[in-house]
Amino acid sequence: MLKFYDLTIDKLKGILIKKGYKGFSAEQLYKWVYEQKVFDYDKMTNISKPLREDLKETIEIKDLEINTVQKSSDGTFKFLFKLEDGSLIETVLMTYNYGKSLCVTSQVGCNMGCSFCASGLIKKARDLEVFELVSQITTVENHLGIRISHVVVMGTGEPFDNYDNVMDFIRIINYKHGLQIGSRHITVSTCGIIPKIYEYAKEPIKTNLAISLHAANDNLRSSIMPINKSYPLNNLIKACKDYYEITKRRITFEYILLNGINDSVEQANELSDLIRGINAYVNLIPYNPVNEFQYEKTDNLRASRFYSQLIKRGINATLRREQGSDIDAACGQLRYKKENIN
Repeated sequence: MLKFYDLTIDKLKGILIKKGYKGFSAEQLYKWVYEQKVFDYDKMTNISKPLREDLKETIEIKDLEINTVQKSSDGTFKFLFKLEDGSLIETVLMTYNYGKSLCVTSQVGCNMGCSFCASGLIKKARDLEVFELVSQITTVENHLGIRISHVVVMGTGEPFDNYDNVMDFIRIINYKHGLQIGSRHITVSTCGIIPKIYEYAKEPIKTNLAISLHAANDNLRSSIMPINKSYPLNNLIKACKDYYEITKRRITFEYILLNGINDSVEQANELSDLIRGINAYVNLIPYNPVNEFQYEKTDNLRASRFYSQLIKRGINATLRREQGSDIDAACGQLRYKKENIN
């Protein structure tokens, strides 16, 4: 049986036309499911009965199975979902003054091997299907009775390693009768797979690009992020500059502060020199410690000094407030604990 959340509007139209139905019924179905939150075909009164009966046998509308929900004292939620094949994935909901942002997972496990990230504790088993991406949003919305306003594809996995499915996911959630999440409210993060950065730059829907940087020289970055050995910083920075020239969209550089590793004032200067001239800003992220790793969170004073040095040198930066520290909020942490227990 097909999954409704797998289907872009064009794919759904194609299926209906091939079956002998009118293509405009796809728009009507999108409105029922995504706008009106009606999931019972029998209640879709402007859909012909023959089509409703056909859909009940061929295309299912189904959210993910919730295995665990954790809620932090700061209002952050972490969901652990169980997929149909028994795999577990995580999604994190964060509340800001501008809305509710969902951090979406793109793969079951991760092969990038970043030495500080719990996602890589369990290697990649497979890519997520489109419906497994979309239904992370719909399940959280339906469970909590809320509307997600922002999406960041920054959970477990490398989104550009699952490129086609992530792009279909974006087409569905951005569509005018889909989840209607604006392109400027959607961000995709990559460790730096350069060929996909160029491909992404040419996509019709101009969503935001974030680069997981975390170090400003090749020696350090290669030691904590193996991807840098394939795509070193000079090439990555050039790709970022080219991306901006094509899209005119500002880039985010994600930088997790690791105590005594990448958080000195000198390293802030190095980072400033590396990205100077790029229309970008740096998102400084407090580290959520992972028991399996020796890394520690940078203290507030050291983090503030790093941030202030960037500002002093003319670099746009934000120092993200810590969220979810009292739950398993680090990427892959809850899943790893659950699978080890079982």
